[in-house]
Amino acid sequence: MSMEQTKGLLKFITCGSVDDGKSTLIGHMLYDSKLIFADQEEALKLDSRVGSRGGDIDYSLLLDGLMAEREQGITIDVAYRYFTTDKRSFIVADTPGHEEYTRNMAVGASFAELAVILMDAAKGILRQTRRHCQICSMMGIRHFVFAVNKMDLTGYSKSRFKELEKDIKKLAIDLELENVMVIPVSATEGDNITKRSVNMNWYSGPVLLEYLETVDVSGQSNEEGFVLPVQRVTRPDASFRGFAGEIECGGIRVGDEITVLPGDERAKVKSIIVGDSEEDHAIGGEPVTISLDREVDISRGSVIIKDTVLSISSMFTVKLLWMDDEPLAAGRAFVIKLSTQKLPATVMRIKYKLDIDTGDKLPSEVLYKNEIAECEIALVGSAVFDRFEFHPTLGEFILIDRITNMTSACGVILHSLRRSDNIFWQDFDITRDVRAKSLGQKPLTLWFTGLSGAGKSTLANALEKRLYSLGYHTMLLDGDNIRMGINKNLGFKEADRVENIRRVAEIAKLMNDAGLIVLTAFISPYIADRRNARNIIGDGNFIEVYVNTPLEECEKRDVKGLYQKARKGEIPNFTGIGSPYEPPEEPEIITDTLGHDVETCVDELLDEIRKYL
Repeated sequence: MSMEQTKGLLKFITCGSVDDGKSTLIGHMLYDSKLIFADQEEALKLDSRVGSRGGDIDYSLLLDGLMAEREQGITIDVAYRYFTTDKRSFIVADTPGHEEYTRNMAVGASFAELAVILMDAAKGILRQTRRHCQICSMMGIRHFVFAVNKMDLTGYSKSRFKELEKDIKKLAIDLELENVMVIPVSATEGDNITKRSVNMNWYSGPVLLEYLETVDVSGQSNEEGFVLPVQRVTRPDASFRGFAGEIECGGIRVGDEITVLPGDERAKVKSIIVGDSEEDHAIGGEPVTISLDREVDISRGSVIIKDTVLSISSMFTVKLLWMDDEPLAAGRAFVIKLSTQKLPATVMRIKYKLDIDTGDKLPSEVLYKNEIAECEIALVGSAVFDRFEFHPTLGEFILIDRITNMTSACGVILHSLRRSDNIFWQDFDITRDVRAKSLGQKPLTLWFTGLSGAGKSTLANALEKRLYSLGYHTMLLDGDNIRMGINKNLGFKEADRVENIRRVAEIAKLMNDAGLIVLTAFISPYIADRRNARNIIGDGNFIEVYVNTPLEECEKRDVKGLYQKARKGEIPNFTGIGSPYEPPEEPEIITDTLGHDVETCVDELLDEIRKYL
């Protein structure tokens, strides 16, 4: 190995189960290597006096900086530390071991090239150890160091280490982990951290710091060609239009011919700006602004390439880590962030989830927090992407909850769905606009939502009759009627409810394309599902009508006797009783049937709707 390789920056992560000694190990490494200042050393000694070590130095305090971490003796957030030795520079992410903070651990893994997996010698491989290994592998980490910690508590037993070494090698085969090193250590006592342990003369391999200083993580990159995801279009004046972003891989020169995706347009590079100076070339990792020799349709999310091939599709299979407190059911809609692209996306199918203990693939309709699964995702529109192993930046993604704006999942793309590559939208001469003009109306979907018994179907029916009498062409879709036909195969589990509303939205969109005004009467209890329906139908064509009748009044009416059955426990998960109803946040129209007759409500609705017709 060359000296230049040895001195290269190494980004690594420490992970493992709770109380395996991750913070202590890194703290001891910094302390022994004299990589802390004198005042830090003095503060560490003072803080340790009130800790759990009987006055001995608690090395974890160098990493655990939050008050809650110090009080509880745990790591909560990711702690990043930069340090350097004579042979190499390092950035280490010390991550939490608690299952509750798996999200934070995944964030740390996303930046690392190597993972140091700590194991308690007495406990061996635990559930969280397996989960962290799978997440690290999913995030593209290819080098693993298993630090078998607390060897001092086993009497530095060689036989115990050999037993665990055998278990680790089996785990590595099961999870297809590459480049695995196993080192016996004691983070508290400093054995085999920075210097060889006198207590484990039977171990002849490298100590931890020595291995980290010399390991070559460069490997053979699968990335090919030049790839630049566009972050921003800059136009300081009328004479310049540039496209800014960070080069993922490859290099570019002035005069090179490039291709812009997804439009597949070609142009030549006119200029390259790196920082505030104009250059004749740029390479991977550099932030650049390039201009082209002709006008091309480029915006944020476009990808500029040369000498490589990327995929463009609206559907793909992914492997993801679900990180939300709320469970994931198929049919849920999100925003996917893929490189610089943001698109509405729906998890169409959960193919299977992984059993953390056995690695078995288990069929599942729902994912819970911290579970790993393979899923199929469909986008509204097409995205530019590649398999994670070939172009990581274009193969990794996050799913963002549309309501809370929180990150619900992270994952990697495995491959495009073949059926999406063989299906193409057909454009016909008789378009939606032609049909609408022929009917003399603007196609809309009036989406009635509210509790069972609120009066949705009654109002929708009366309003349709009024619209019909005024010469409008309409179609009414009712919840019960739809479930007796096209949705008769769906039950009332969350995944079925989500799919029920998705199908109705697709039907309404097709009817709008036929030029019709569609009225729908569905409880549709979840904001996320109604938002997804709005995305499918189109924001300008979707009018949400909230029938705001109180639960008490709905239960008094109980036209179908459903509330009575729900109160007796005969209908589980009935909306308003055993399952929540999420009222619309900003509906276009609100109506209340309490104390008003049907005709009065319809008069008011018609007055509100006229501005959309």
